[in-house]
Amino acid sequence: MNWTDPAAIGYPAVFGGVLLGSIIPIVPTGAVVGAAAAVATTTDHLSLPLVIVLAVLGAYVGDVVTFGIPRLGSEAAFRWISRRQPAERLEKARDQFTRRGWQLVVIGRLVPAGRIPVLLAAAALSYPWRRLLPAALVACVLWATAYSLLGILSGGIFDSPLIATLLATVLVLLVTVLLNLVSRWRRKTKEKV
Repeated sequence: MNWTDPAAIGYPAVFGGVLLGSIIPIVPTGAVVGAAAAVATTTDHLSLPLVIVLAVLGAYVGDVVTFGIPRLGSEAAFRWISRRQPAERLEKARDQFTRRGWQLVVIGRLVPAGRIPVLLAAAALSYPWRRLLPAALVACVLWATAYSLLGILSGGIFDSPLIATLLATVLVLLVTVLLNLVSRWRRKTKEKV
């Protein structure tokens, strides 16, 4: 392997960073994708379609693992969650997953800090694998595309890969903060009603 070739480092970093961040939320996965897309847009070192494919694969595998671990021990996960929730709230959650689980999975992936609670709840409530897998794939494609677009935007503004990468990271962080503020505002509005 030629370690001086940016692709030798870039592609594994995209896949590995997104996979790790999808299982253990310590890596800002959106920033990884946005930065890689910015580099792909401003240089010949990375291919944008391959960046998107690797981001989708890393996110998808991470989401399946995040869902799969508690799902395989769903009785224990359900007991753990049910100790902290009233029975009527659990039934309401089960009903929501029955009626529109795929939407919850997709929205959970797109909303900052929404993916893990949604996947854990789905696993604890025994949401079927046959429904989770296609919903998670759609969610990961939308997510990778959205964050790649932020990288493309920053790469289109600046020719410098460094500046484009920094701008993509800042844009991802701003979108994350904005979505968190909107989510908080919506929760407070619902609580008042």
